Amino acid sequence: MNVEIRRVAAGDEALFARIAEGVFDEPVDAARLKAYLAEPGHFMLVAIAEGETVGQAAAVIHRHPDKATELYIDEVGVADAWRRKGIARRLVEEMLQLGRSLGCEEAWLGTEHDNVPARRLYESFDADREDFVMYVFKL
Repeated sequence: MNVEIRRVAAGDEALFARIAEGVFDEPVDAARLKAYLAEPGHFMLVAIAEGETVGQAAAVIHRHPDKATELYIDEVGVADAWRRKGIARRLVEEMLQLGRSLGCEEAWLGTEHDNVPARRLYESFDADREDFVMYVFKL
């Protein structure tokens, strides 16, 4: 199994022509993808196998006037058929390395309480677990 992890940049939209089921929560919208990739401080990695996108991780740099610069890993997704093959681990490791190279001092991500596979993965890293409450506002 040869899986390539690639950093996506503006102009790489062709990487999204073939996306395996389960990589993203919803279908990828071309205009949203283009806007995301054009935004400074937004980053995406994809895992490519057999000419198909089988995994992805997306992150955003948060700069604060009073706290360390941090990388928020917003999404990690791997196609159902490609799970348990180390792809999510590679995506997270490479995203953490990208954050370090960009001057981030810490990174954070979250997952649902019942997402046991993701929690096992994230707990295998040298990271501190935080408890917090999230609120979603409709705009």
